[in-house]
Amino acid sequence: MNIDAACVLLIFISTIIGLLKFQKQPAKVFGFTFFALIISGQVSNEAVLASMSNKGLITLILLILCSLALEKTRLLRILASKVLFSSYAKTWIRLFSLTVVSSALLNNTAVVSTMLAPIRNNPYHSASRLLLPLSYAAIFGGTLTLIGTSTNLIVNSLVLNADLPTLGFFDFFPVGIFIVITCGCALWFLSKYLPETDINSTLESYYLLDAKIEPNSTLVGKTVEENALRHLDSLFLIEIIRAGQTITPVSPDQVICANDKLIFNGDVTKVNQLKQFDGLTVFAHKQGLSDDNLTEVFVRTESVLINKTLKSVGFRAKFDAAVVAMKRDGQTVTGKLGDVSIRPGDYLVLATGQDFKARNNVDKNFIVVNGVEPESKLTGKKEPFVILSFFLTVALSALGIISLFKGMLVLFAFFLLSNCLSKDEVIRRFPIQIWLIISTALMLASALINSGLLTSLETITSFSGSLSPTVALIIIFLLTVLLTELVTNNAAAALIFPIAYSIALNYGVNITPFIMAVAFGASASFISPYGYQTNLMVFSAGQYRLIDFIKIGVPISVIYCITAICSILYFFPF
Repeated sequence: MNIDAACVLLIFISTIIGLLKFQKQPAKVFGFTFFALIISGQVSNEAVLASMSNKGLITLILLILCSLALEKTRLLRILASKVLFSSYAKTWIRLFSLTVVSSALLNNTAVVSTMLAPIRNNPYHSASRLLLPLSYAAIFGGTLTLIGTSTNLIVNSLVLNADLPTLGFFDFFPVGIFIVITCGCALWFLSKYLPETDINSTLESYYLLDAKIEPNSTLVGKTVEENALRHLDSLFLIEIIRAGQTITPVSPDQVICANDKLIFNGDVTKVNQLKQFDGLTVFAHKQGLSDDNLTEVFVRTESVLINKTLKSVGFRAKFDAAVVAMKRDGQTVTGKLGDVSIRPGDYLVLATGQDFKARNNVDKNFIVVNGVEPESKLTGKKEPFVILSFFLTVALSALGIISLFKGMLVLFAFFLLSNCLSKDEVIRRFPIQIWLIISTALMLASALINSGLLTSLETITSFSGSLSPTVALIIIFLLTVLLTELVTNNAAAALIFPIAYSIALNYGVNITPFIMAVAFGASASFISPYGYQTNLMVFSAGQYRLIDFIKIGVPISVIYCITAICSILYFFPF
């Protein structure tokens, strides 16, 4: 092994270790990989430009941007209103079917976020009996088509980078439909083991909010009982923070002091009760914001707030909003809100200012679940124009009349010229992290080939004469599944593809089965709520525990793997 090969191997292993250690920050890990490849001279300027302008990658970005216009229509909201019935079986089947079909053609994160509020507010069934099937159905549906999930498009970009023919729109369908059928039946049977969690409303209990005792408050010097702080409607005083010390539980005889922080747990919609107490200030009131129109948001995994406190990021200045309350994984968060570090999947209740809608960083950091929407909705002729033109472009691409790249490029231009998408919306929702991750992965794949490292791998695998191509494919598939659960689906596909490609070349067999193994293996995220964004969204919204995901996810993952491997070997023989 020469020096270049050793250097690339070190970068490759370091990337995997970095992803395992910093699981929620894959973009930063690939950012360091990007600089390491350039500084070490393992990729040429031409390779950098080729990777960043890869046709498959640009197609993915155009598809994401065009989908933004579709999200501004009422299409998904109308679909969401059609799934709820008094019969659980009828609701489950309609929800599963609509989610599968929608996710095959649309961004599955948008599909799940649109369904969240109607399901949580439905009067018929516990939301926890429906939300996890919703997320899994979105994953199953994404495996049906080339555009169903970003993973398929990422694999296609890696295929194009290897100078192979592009994958067809329905190449994934034969395997994907068997996964939908077998895993769907298994999910229906397993749904009876889902918990019956009582979720009252979108702003229900389990939220944490705090208020401050002002120095001139008439509450100072009186006990909790005397101030009637124990008799609030659906709000419960659980902690007092005084001079950095936490007092819990709070007894009725506890005397209130100036500058105390009172921590309440309960129904956030009852927060206006606190206004009746002289000198008791909720942070939103102090900031000059009204809490009469509360907005609930979900913190995205790529948010700049991750691992930072509300106090340190200057939340009001960034978003023209103040955090009234917080919820995490269905559990109470303790301590002052300003000192709590934000995590992916946290739910925040915001009191918003007039400028909140216009801020170009809201969509980049949050998914709005309920309340003030940050973007304007399409009305008039623009709404049917966006829906019809999007699906017409997809249909023409599926029929092979035009390429997906050309269709999405023209469609994106039309959306901009017709003001269905604004420049600010494109800027704030531009998928820079996906671009960085995939372009870096393409550069790393080029470096692996150019350094001769993959040739060394071929030599190593050639010594194992007893290892058949089928066994090698199964190993690649399971390795991709494991990496998907440990890091992310996109990162897993990007890292495993060069190895799968090299092994297929070494055996001299049809490479398509190995491509499919990477694509379907990277979509198998069922056991961990943190491996896939839709899982993380329903994890908090449904107040699930980790054991709930393990109990349902393990058998689903086993059935998925068996179905996918058998179907790949049948439909794509060596």
